[in-house]
Amino acid sequence: MYATSLGDDGAELRPLEPWRAEEFLAHLDRGREFITRFIPFGAQATDVPSARALLQRYADMRAADTGALHGLWRDGTLVGGVLFLNFDAEKGNCEVGCWLEPDATGHGLVTRAMRVLLDHAVLERGMHRVEWVAAAGNEPSLRVARRLGMRRDAVLREAHPYGGTRHDVEVWSILAPEWREARARAA
Repeated sequence: MYATSLGDDGAELRPLEPWRAEEFLAHLDRGREFITRFIPFGAQATDVPSARALLQRYADMRAADTGALHGLWRDGTLVGGVLFLNFDAEKGNCEVGCWLEPDATGHGLVTRAMRVLLDHAVLERGMHRVEWVAAAGNEPSLRVARRLGMRRDAVLREAHPYGGTRHDVEVWSILAPEWREARARAA
């Protein structure tokens, strides 16, 4: 229905809705091993019904204004996504996240898409604090947080049990005045 261009390389940000379950599943299947190193939902959507259920959960969150899922397409192929894992308009806090299949890494897709999400959260919706939470070993994700101008707030030691291991989790954030200042400098 609508897409936001992320540049001249054919990259677009679009809503990732339940009717795209087959496309979403095919994307996960292409990158499942890579994606599930740190992203649990990559292991949860293993067939069309479970993929549709996951997308429906985020569609329901979007309708309730508590979260949202957006896909990243390159040249018409779904290659990853960005999301609001939680969105609390009343408190002015939200958490963002991302994932990509391996062939889509290294092109700045997530950073460009996150700028769109952060602009929406801060400039349109009035969010004051945007968080980024990632496993300490997920260096590509942490690099995006740095590129966005986020600051590391904390390391939660062994806070995330996943894949039979307890992972340290890093919490990064940016505040609305910091984001506005960064966007003004970039302009």
